[in-house]
Amino acid sequence: MKSKFLAKEARLGIFMISPAMLIIIGLMLYPLIYTLYLTVADYNVLTGVNNGFTGIEKYVRVLTDSDFWNAMGVTMYFVAGSLVLQTILGFIVALFLNIPFKGQKLLRAVMLAPWAVPTVVNAQLWNWILNASYGALNKLLLQIGLIDEPIVWLGDPKLAMNVIILADTWKMLPLFVIMLLAGMSTIPESHYEAAKLEGAGFWFSFRKITFPLLKPMLLVVLIMRTAQAMRVFDIVYMLTQGGPNSSTMTISYYTYYQTFGLFDFGYGSALAMIVTVLTVGIAVIYKKVLKSDDIY
Repeated sequence: MKSKFLAKEARLGIFMISPAMLIIIGLMLYPLIYTLYLTVADYNVLTGVNNGFTGIEKYVRVLTDSDFWNAMGVTMYFVAGSLVLQTILGFIVALFLNIPFKGQKLLRAVMLAPWAVPTVVNAQLWNWILNASYGALNKLLLQIGLIDEPIVWLGDPKLAMNVIILADTWKMLPLFVIMLLAGMSTIPESHYEAAKLEGAGFWFSFRKITFPLLKPMLLVVLIMRTAQAMRVFDIVYMLTQGGPNSSTMTISYYTYYQTFGLFDFGYGSALAMIVTVLTVGIAVIYKKVLKSDDIY
């Protein structure tokens, strides 16, 4: 009798989740399979003509393409720069906002404002701030005497990607702060009290208690941000469109250019698959490095 009841519940459960599964298959699995198909077939998406399979030819073409490696280098610089900056600032701001003080809740709420701004709007705001002719940043630096003439922030290959990282950090820092604050709220106060009784200072408590217990939360936010950073597109498109001199040509923008600029859908699909595999590999590395440790 019990087994029949469980079987009935199982059938009901399958029936209930079927619509969601169909949506997932339609929106995720089918595009993935279709993209993989485009990488191994000589298929013209515009005409619908299939000239047979090409095997790994497109992957070989990608891996021997100097522009691909340049785009990967630019992307990894953006990923590393933004994640390091956002992680460090995220911990500093989260630790500060975790201290009880008057107006703490209001300041926490205000921290969410940049994150709520759409990426396109954020890019346009920074475009106005960084404009060489009328930008607020140049005017401020000129007024306080730090520079003698306006700086072309987005026109200098050495500066363009760095200011894009700054703009991205302004928007995405709240994600780190909120996630780390959520993790800190789960740490028992007794751990810190025990550490104080043994004479531990702030740095020791952070290194032996706070950081180890925040590793699971840090793993989640790093995987999320790495996946987002690897496919950064909006802000690059709005601010520099890959220039100057391909100094901000990220792999997502390069894929977009190859796919929709040159209409080479097979090559663009191969680029996308390689980036997907690389992102999954980085996530696995995170999991290995940030495995849970026992506190002191």
